[in-house]
Amino acid sequence: MRRFFNDCKMAVQNCNILQGKRGLVFGALDERSLAWHVATRCVECGADIVLTNTPQALQLGTLPQLAKEAGWPVVPCDATDIDDIRHLLGEAQTLLGGPIDFVLHSVAQSLNLRRHRTYEKVNYDYFLKTLDISALSLHKILQTALEMNAISDGGSVVTLTYLASERYLYGYNDMADAKAMLESVVRQMGAIYGTAHGVRVNAVSQSATSTKAGTQWDEQACFARYVDDLSPLGSADADACADLCVSLFSDLTRKVTMQTIYNDGGFSHTMLTGRLMSEFRNAIDNKNDITQ
Repeated sequence: MRRFFNDCKMAVQNCNILQGKRGLVFGALDERSLAWHVATRCVECGADIVLTNTPQALQLGTLPQLAKEAGWPVVPCDATDIDDIRHLLGEAQTLLGGPIDFVLHSVAQSLNLRRHRTYEKVNYDYFLKTLDISALSLHKILQTALEMNAISDGGSVVTLTYLASERYLYGYNDMADAKAMLESVVRQMGAIYGTAHGVRVNAVSQSATSTKAGTQWDEQACFARYVDDLSPLGSADADACADLCVSLFSDLTRKVTMQTIYNDGGFSHTMLTGRLMSEFRNAIDNKNDITQ
């Protein structure tokens, strides 16, 4: 039975579901990045891609080396700068030989998080930068692409979000506000771009995943264990995120748009699992034994 499922997985990976499609991937920093996993899976499924990140990120991360080894082009771009975005979209179309069929937006950063400023004591200049990088960058990319007609009719755009956009999460800070804004951009630009060119815009709300960006949040490691215990299917890893993104880039989801899709093993809809309840019970019993 295990061999059967492994064969099925290999068939999905090699089915060329993205054959002939041209993609642009924002945000890969190193091999742990969700964007890198998505890019790799897209190529496995037949796509040609261009990778991009800020000039600073390209100096700090290992993306240039990884991309060189894979033979994939990299074009520097600050996703908050309209001129940079315009240049990137033009260069990507030249490198790919035509309009872009899909875009992954995996762009997020909070200086308040990085500098351990709590939500009630945020620096407002940092706050505005968080919103610009993590949410408005998607709007700028879509607005510029629409003006340039850079995304092909029926194309697909996916951004990565998190459940903190709609629920309080201790320590997640202004990034929660940015994710809420990001999902609003998905709905509004999804309606506009869909009406104009049939372009789909969706968000994937991913499980807490160990990435360079994730380590900005101090509680990430501890929270990841809790999330895994609370998710009926367990947390979704980077490969699961890549598989979902590929399906959203493909023609199989050609009528799916303006959605926030939860790729979290059921965490977003679960109050308590038996496994976590057992851990609570054991902790209480142990505490009572020590007290007695």
